[in-house]
Order: sequence, then C-alpha cells, then structure tokens
Amino acid sequence: MLVPPHGGRLVDRQYEGREADEIIAGLQGLKSLTLNAREKNDLEMIGNGAMSPLEGFMCRDDYESVVDLMHLVSGPVWSLPVVFARKVGDPEVRPGEHVALADASGTIWGDMAVEDVFNADLASEADRTLGTTDISHPGVAYLDSLDGTYIGGKVRSIRRRDTESFPNYRLDPKETRVLFRARGWKTAVAFQTRNPIHRAHEYIQKCALEIVDGLLLHPLVGETQEGDIPADVRMRCYEEILKDYYPSTRVAMSVFPAAMRYAGPREAVFHALLRKNYGCSHFIVGRDHAGVGNFYGTYDAQLIFDGFDPDELGITPLRFEHAFFCRKCGGMATLKTCAHDSSHHVFLAGRKVREMLGEGVMPPPEFTRPEIAQILIEAARKGEDR
Repeated sequence: MLVPPHGGRLVDRQYEGREADEIIAGLQGLKSLTLNAREKNDLEMIGNGAMSPLEGFMCRDDYESVVDLMHLVSGPVWSLPVVFARKVGDPEVRPGEHVALADASGTIWGDMAVEDVFNADLASEADRTLGTTDISHPGVAYLDSLDGTYIGGKVRSIRRRDTESFPNYRLDPKETRVLFRARGWKTAVAFQTRNPIHRAHEYIQKCALEIVDGLLLHPLVGETQEGDIPADVRMRCYEEILKDYYPSTRVAMSVFPAAMRYAGPREAVFHALLRKNYGCSHFIVGRDHAGVGNFYGTYDAQLIFDGFDPDELGITPLRFEHAFFCRKCGGMATLKTCAHDSSHHVFLAGRKVREMLGEGVMPPPEFTRPEIAQILIEAARKGEDR
C-alpha cells in the first residue's frame, strides 16, 4: 500500500472543462487579484493536491505557526509559508469576499473565498524561513518586493491543459499514485532537481533504487532564478539518459510544477512532504539541497530532518554525501565508500562546467555522460545566438 497523503487526505480543488467554464462565468464582475509567477505555481499545486492538506493560501494563524514552529495549526508538519501577497493596483478586499485570481494578462486561473487579510513582518519571515535577511539571497529579494500584506482563504484552481509545458509528463498526485499501483510499486523514491543530470545524480538515484520498488524523477519546472538551466533543456537530458541507462519498469518521470524558494533546509522538508502526496515513501536529500550561494551548510538540509518524529513526516529521507568518480576505485563513490584522497577524484565546479560547455568543450565522461554533455553544449550555443 502506498503512503497516505500528508494530513490523510488528498485535496482536490482543481477544475477543468465544463466545470471550469462555469466557475469562470460566475466570476465575471467580481474583483480580481493578480497572481505572480510563484503564486500561480502554488495555486496549481494546491488545486491538484500536491500541497495537501492545504486548501488555500494561508491565513494568519497558519502562517505564524509555520514560520515559528514548522507546523500547521491543525498539527501536520509544514516548513514554508504558502501565501498570497497584495499587489499594487489590485482592489482592496475584505474577509467574506469572493474574488477571481488572474495573471498579469487577465487570464483567470482560479478564485479565492477571502478569509483573512493580515500584515506580516517580512524581515522576520526571511530570517526564520531562509536563515538570512541578506538581499542577495533570491528568496529575500522576493520578499523585499512585497508590501507585507497577505490575503488568505480557500481556493479553486482552473486547469488549462492547452497552455501546459511538458504535457506528456504532467502527472498530478492522483495520477502518479495510479501509475505506481499499476506497476506494483509499494515504495517509491523521489528525486528533486533543478539542474541537468550528471553521473553523481545517476549514482545516488540507482543506489536508492536498490532499496525501493521504483524511482520518480521529478524535475522542478516552476519559477527559478535567472541563470538556472532552462527546464526544457533539463527535460531533454533526462529523456536521453532514460533511453539507455535506466530500467524502464523501475522509473517514472513527471514534472514538478513548483517554484523554487531557495530556502535550503526548510525547502528540503517542503519538497519531501509534497512528494509524499505524489505517493512517494522516500525522498533523496543530497548535498546543499535547495541551496543557493553559500547561505547554507553542505548538509544542513539533511540535519533538519533530525528535528522531526519520523511518523509525523511520513516519508523517509535518504541522505547522500557528495558523489564523485574515483579513478583509483574505477567507479562512482562518496567519502563513505572511497579510501583515496581527492587527487584521484573527478570533480568539477558548476562554474567550470558552464565555461566548458560555453566553449563547446566536452566535460570528462566521469563527470557527465557524453550524450548529456552534447545536449548542454548545443543549448549553450543556442543561448549565445539569441
């Protein structure tokens, strides 16, 4: 039996087809609030159940409980706020009102039954959830762009399949659960990534596969910061490597339509809980998960899990050290399994890899498979041509 959803029930507040048309028709003439990119991602994931047990954007009580205690008022673990921010130019709203939720172009993506309008201390939120108030941190910069007023309430989301990226890989939690059952998987491990796959990723994924029934490759395709490898390039890399290097009956791939918050340890817990809703029993936590710059310690995102009772998490973190190719061992290893010093290890910093790709130089096969390197080189050339 698959693990139950977080909170015990998979939320379903997503509508399409005739039901969506009826919702949109009923919103005509009502006030409309503007979704930014992160909120649009969050709305989709609240609606499809990925953020169960949330049924809407947080009101003050849940917001403060999450920021201070990493739990919802109702009890379940929850490590990051999921909130809707008031925008300049939007109409004033009060609790009890029903409003449309639209993007900057005016396209309606859902609605909200407003329950709360409250002011938040954004500096305190940054300090507690991101561990810093340094404006160079992208999460702090995001908070700094807000005016400090949040609007909370239950939502409904509209699914527009004709606008979705990667439609062949866009499985909702209820769909991944059906897939896992159809394949006979009782346990599954999720792998979160916002970077192209390389040999270290492949190694830890396959190590994880030795102890569970299946692997869910779950590349993040929501809002990321400038400089991250585009989602379409990352997806091509995964498609290529799945052709020859993974057993097809043991691996599934679906996109994860979340926005990156770059919150390091707290986001590792957040990512794990959401994968539990997709039906995963285990979650890979590697080096500096969801980190950015030098804001977090190398293994802080693993250590944070020690602060929770395993039963209240309901998903098992699989903790991996940094993996590398050791020339003397003749294969992939970590410091746990390799007896040799770093002079035998093949390790390239991200900046060095980007320089090589931009120059059309193939990184060594011990770092990344040639097929993947070729995709990245071609993508880098196209980027320069634009």
